[in-house]
Amino acid sequence: MANEFVFLIEQVINGLLMGVYYLLIALGLSIIFSLGGVVNLAHGALFAIGAYMMVQITDIAGYGVAFIASPLIVAALGMLLERLFLRHFYKADPVLSLLFTFGLAMIIEQALRMVFGASPLQFNVPNFARGQLMLGDFMYPYYRLAMLAVASVALLLTWLLLNKTAFGKVVKAGVSDPDMVCGIGIGLAGLAGVLLAPISGVHPAMGQEIMTAAFVVVVIGGLGSFWGVVVAALLVGVIRGLTTYFYPPASEASLYILMLAVLLLRPRGLMGERMDRLE
Repeated sequence: MANEFVFLIEQVINGLLMGVYYLLIALGLSIIFSLGGVVNLAHGALFAIGAYMMVQITDIAGYGVAFIASPLIVAALGMLLERLFLRHFYKADPVLSLLFTFGLAMIIEQALRMVFGASPLQFNVPNFARGQLMLGDFMYPYYRLAMLAVASVALLLTWLLLNKTAFGKVVKAGVSDPDMVCGIGIGLAGLAGVLLAPISGVHPAMGQEIMTAAFVVVVIGGLGSFWGVVVAALLVGVIRGLTTYFYPPASEASLYILMLAVLLLRPRGLMGERMDRLE
């Protein structure tokens, strides 16, 4: 009985970990949508670029440099994407931005496949983060605990930047720096790719696989709501972890059942507010 309880706790923590990955991607989606009403379907492809950058830069300069540089490179790509393309869609028919970002996602995925091949790239947990925390019968990898901590710090810093600084006030007023906002949102997706690379492997279609869950999180949390996305991501992750424990065949379906239940009770999501606000 004790072993079953320990395993259940491990599944809950795994769910929180997956929820954190969903959060980093979904929060970026919500930030960009709040900026100009653009639903960025290329977000997952940029998440994949973050993972590939992590692998390549680690081979050249080591894990530490790659961990810092990879999200920054993806953020820079996000700023470039906003300056060259996305800003032209803010006042256009939303269908146009959907079509453009969908096409961009396909181009990025095929480019990754052409450059790196279709087979997954293996990327191991760095030596300093290997091993497991052991508390009685409870065992959990140090790397996963560290990634929970890193993602939590990234979340806190993003909230502070958007809510407690002069830059955040200007952004919320919608008067300047849309490229910086887009860079932050896409940089969070790059960070998610960096964190997930040693756990799931790196392959061209990895962005597609996580984007559906990220959209579910945004819908459940409410477009334009920072803390709505946070609550939704953790809720989705934990429910998926518990479903995996009690009834694995329903693991994937649990996301959509939860979304349906929330939308029936609150069509704007858990904390959905006006679309031009992030609060």
